[in-house]
Amino acid sequence: MSTITAPSRRKVLESLTGLLLALFVSTLSSTVVATALPRMMGDLHGSPTQYTWVVTATLLTTTVTTPIWGKLADLAGKKTLVQVATVVFLAGSVAAGLAQDAGQLIAARALQGVGVGGVQALVQIAIGAMIPPRERGRYAGYLSSVTALSTIGGPLLGGFLVDTSWLGWRWCFFVGVPFGLAALVLLQLTLRLPLSRRENVRVDYWGASLLTGGVSVLLIWISFVGDAFAWASWQTAAMVGGSLLLLGLASWVETRVPEPIVPPGIITRRTTALAVLGSLSAGTAMFGAAVFLSQYFQLSRGHTPTEAGVLTIPMMAGILISSVVAGRLLSRTGRIKPYLVTGAVCLAAGFTCLAFLDERTPLVLVALPMVLIGTGVGMTLQNFVLVVQNAVPLADIGAASATVSFFRSLGGTIGVTVLGAVLARQVAHHTAAGLPVPAAYGEATGTVFAISAGVALLGVVAAVLLEPVSLRTSLDLPQED
Repeated sequence: MSTITAPSRRKVLESLTGLLLALFVSTLSSTVVATALPRMMGDLHGSPTQYTWVVTATLLTTTVTTPIWGKLADLAGKKTLVQVATVVFLAGSVAAGLAQDAGQLIAARALQGVGVGGVQALVQIAIGAMIPPRERGRYAGYLSSVTALSTIGGPLLGGFLVDTSWLGWRWCFFVGVPFGLAALVLLQLTLRLPLSRRENVRVDYWGASLLTGGVSVLLIWISFVGDAFAWASWQTAAMVGGSLLLLGLASWVETRVPEPIVPPGIITRRTTALAVLGSLSAGTAMFGAAVFLSQYFQLSRGHTPTEAGVLTIPMMAGILISSVVAGRLLSRTGRIKPYLVTGAVCLAAGFTCLAFLDERTPLVLVALPMVLIGTGVGMTLQNFVLVVQNAVPLADIGAASATVSFFRSLGGTIGVTVLGAVLARQVAHHTAAGLPVPAAYGEATGTVFAISAGVALLGVVAAVLLEPVSLRTSLDLPQED
């Protein structure tokens, strides 16, 4: 039996410094532009459609490239790939900061998203290659701290940069460059990963192309339906039909190539399928709560973007505290299912409470459900990935981790887009009925969170149906002699 020795805690912490800094910069890029977008598009004379695509372009390329980065991590050096993804992200950041029109900004944001997808997937994969599943829980607090800090600090930093005359919105992109360069240096100096060379490597270009095309067409349809064209229209039929055709061809290809981008043997396992379902729920919760709560605080309650960022702190505190506590208990006991079930129930309960939201709800009654949602995200988001990493051999950990991350990102993107369309329709309906705009947004946000509660119940089902497992203490699955 061959064994792989896990590095010491000191070596792990040294290796984590560069990984976490890269993760912080990539996550910050998604939140720092939120408060600056109106000023950006005003200066670049962008249209409402282009406004949407500044956000959608990054989400799209992040989502479709995640499984590709994950498969490459199984075929090539993970350390090199993290560095390459960071360089791609930095190139996109500089290009976005130098953009002279909205089209250039959208293209630069798409390039930025390719790097973000790589960094976010590869950090998870690198951690999976360094730390045995049972020990990984104790390090989850570091990842959640980085996520919480970038999510809270992003809108605050963006508002500060836009409101500072000698800086301006371009620094929303330039500000991450020094951190990214520092991350590259730290990665080179501190990251030590086990090397595994594989001969006769084949990259599944057809599968990658078909998967990228199918998901791209689907997300483009979601971005424009209900606005540029009706739900029941020839455009919908063409785009949905084309997406299903491409994804069907991708599925066919994946069963016939030696090195598939998304190995069918992984996604057809019960554990992985349930983890994907749970990740879809957690992804919708994480993205949806952040987007719609911030919008609610500004448009319904009249707070500034900076104040809205401060008001979301209860949710981020819930993420941080629950992930640290659950991670340590998980490492001590090795049992993961109780924390997934508890977290999924907290998510569903938090969204159910927010379903009664309106423009007069006391802020303390908004904060308490936010703590529940944060607790649920902290106990489920990383742990659904951990469930899959525990069930696959080290050779497949890249593809397996990226597959879960891919569906989580896809669920979040689709969820936010669809819920955004529901919100817009509800606001239009309520204002047409004579309600003031703040009251209309309050009522509409409650409806959106009622739908989110239903989605969160899928996470409860997935967590309950998972078979109880004990996390292994070795990096790889045992091999037969």
